[in-house]
Amino acid sequence: MYGKPSFSVILLISLIFLSIILLSTTDLRSHLSPFLLLSIPTPSASPCRPLKVYMYDLPRRFNIAMMMPKKSEVDDDTPVTEKTLPMWPYRSGLRRQHSVEYWMMASLLWNGEGEGEGREVVRVSDPWNADVFFVPFFSSLSFNTHGHTMTDPETEVDRQLQVEVVNLLRQSEHWQRSQGRDHVIPMQHPNAFRFLRDELNASILVVVDFGRYPQSLSNLRKDVVAPYVHVVESYTDDDTSNPFESRTTLLFFRGRTVRKDEGKVRAILGKVLANYSDVRYESSFASDEGIRLSSEGMRSSKFCLHPAGDTPSSCRLFDAIVSHCVPVIVSDHIELPYEDEIDYSQFSIFFSFMEASKPGYMVEQLRQVPKDTWVKMWQRLKEVSHHFEFQYPPKKEDAVDMLWRQVRHKLPVVNLAVHRSRRLKVPDWWSQRR
Repeated sequence: MYGKPSFSVILLISLIFLSIILLSTTDLRSHLSPFLLLSIPTPSASPCRPLKVYMYDLPRRFNIAMMMPKKSEVDDDTPVTEKTLPMWPYRSGLRRQHSVEYWMMASLLWNGEGEGEGREVVRVSDPWNADVFFVPFFSSLSFNTHGHTMTDPETEVDRQLQVEVVNLLRQSEHWQRSQGRDHVIPMQHPNAFRFLRDELNASILVVVDFGRYPQSLSNLRKDVVAPYVHVVESYTDDDTSNPFESRTTLLFFRGRTVRKDEGKVRAILGKVLANYSDVRYESSFASDEGIRLSSEGMRSSKFCLHPAGDTPSSCRLFDAIVSHCVPVIVSDHIELPYEDEIDYSQFSIFFSFMEASKPGYMVEQLRQVPKDTWVKMWQRLKEVSHHFEFQYPPKKEDAVDMLWRQVRHKLPVVNLAVHRSRRLKVPDWWSQRR
């Protein structure tokens, strides 16, 4: 007598349960194990429309004339265009790693179709229609070209260029309207814009880390962390059937072993990592031959060591990523690019200074990483490495495209600050609170 009602209740419950499953917006991947998540590509966070950027038309002496310092280029006051943009020389040593400013400008000059379709950014000619404003001053190249020795009289050229840029911005009604908060200014080299950087502390700065910036000038809330431009060639044919066995070196490092500030850990690591047959810890200076040997070493190693240098980050980390060598990061104060979208723990291993300085500890931990775990990390490196490629023409979700997306993520903070500043009649009390 209870058969039919019971069957009806069961059927009703089943239909409700099925409806919940079909209509649910829950991301089922959140219930998967971490190791299964490693094989899932980073989801696209593309907005419904591209970021609209107005780029100031600066004379060439502020940017490309420093790439080819002929008098005709330095004296040319016409802005660079897509047709007059020179290609960045691949073999340009350490200058290449600080060239984010060039690639960001190039992405705004590109008007072609094909690979560039669906990108995060579009250049607008009407400044009143812009979301943000880009300042195409090559401040890192200016330091590397004119002020690299810091005490050379040529440094005055770098300082004067900075003065001219700041004066130009102060005269701009768009700078005055937002007090520079919606202006994007690359400062990739730790010494870029070193004379007048305090004048730009409200702007969206593009930096590689915060090692030489006080919090009042640069911080994660308003600024964008960029990767260094890698100097080794990308490992595009890394398709071996057994990568774990073919990479015979356990841990690899090649670079300067004597640095200042947090980089003092390199000298300690040199002692801790000595006398291991499958660990290569080599001292070298940047040169074409040194870069070639670094590339060979990374491609034949399971793990690549990234200790802090003079600042928390360095190009070596991104060389390791495009070489598909699992980064081992020893830098307590490092900040990483696109970290709101990319989980670096899926393809990197982190040690604190204290942990890495213990004799035998780091090597023993690396030896205990299972083969299948390492292979998943290697596969994840191959999936994300295109996010660290700087190229022209630009491509969707390459390094510069990701940087413009990061700029977009800063807009709510920028707009809040701009809108509040327009209606405040007294000094901002939040800046006075402790």
